[in-house]
Amino acid sequence: MIILIAMASSYSTSFAQVPKIIISDKTGWHKIGHTRVDFNKDRDAITIIGSRKFSTIKFKVTVAPIIISDIEVYYSSGDVQKININETIKSPGESRVIDLNGGERILRKIVFIYKTLPNRKDKKAHVQLWGYKTNADKK
Repeated sequence: MIILIAMASSYSTSFAQVPKIIISDKTGWHKIGHTRVDFNKDRDAITIIGSRKFSTIKFKVTVAPIIISDIEVYYSSGDVQKININETIKSPGESRVIDLNGGERILRKIVFIYKTLPNRKDKKAHVQLWGYKTNADKK
């Protein structure tokens, strides 16, 4: 019986699929990360994986509204850009487009400081990070 349980658990973990966000290098908007914000935290980070060169970003919010007060953009060069947002984003809704310093640059992570607004069902907001690729250096 113990052997069967061990085999069953190894089978399920070896075939479990890990969701991935695949980012192409085509010009346009790309979903580059997501998170579900919490009532207890007030700061969250989205690490950018894959093709990471973007000129602008925006946030899309579903399930519950939030207030994003500030963001910190971490570039691969080590630079950090701090941006004051102070924007309430309804659900469903999206933030304004946020320009990044220096045009299209390689991003490492985005940290955002937020507050989930109270709602009738105490639902946590889902936040997606989107980035725009201009591919200006390839033209």
